[in-house]
Amino acid sequence: MQRKRHVKSTLRSSLGSGLAMLALLAIAAYAMVGPTGVLAWGEYQKQLQERQQELAVLEEREHALANRIRLLAPGNADPDLAGELIRKELNVVHPDEIIIPLK
Repeated sequence: MQRKRHVKSTLRSSLGSGLAMLALLAIAAYAMVGPTGVLAWGEYQKQLQERQQELAVLEEREHALANRIRLLAPGNADPDLAGELIRKELNVVHPDEIIIPLK
């Protein structure tokens, strides 16, 4: 009888330790292969590099647009650029200009 109690108490204490160990192993496995785990780190680095390249392209485009805005400022418009835009958008030409189609 005493032996059965001793075996049951040993099993209960082992069961608690075993469950705790299983929980720790599950947490460790999730830390390794989960969506934010160690194995996903390489994919995140690749995405970061792609985003940095996209950002560089967009910043270059932003600088070009900012320069164009500066050249077309109402009080300080560049006459060459303004004339080019008027001719392109409105199809306006001077009487003494000759149009040569490119296509």
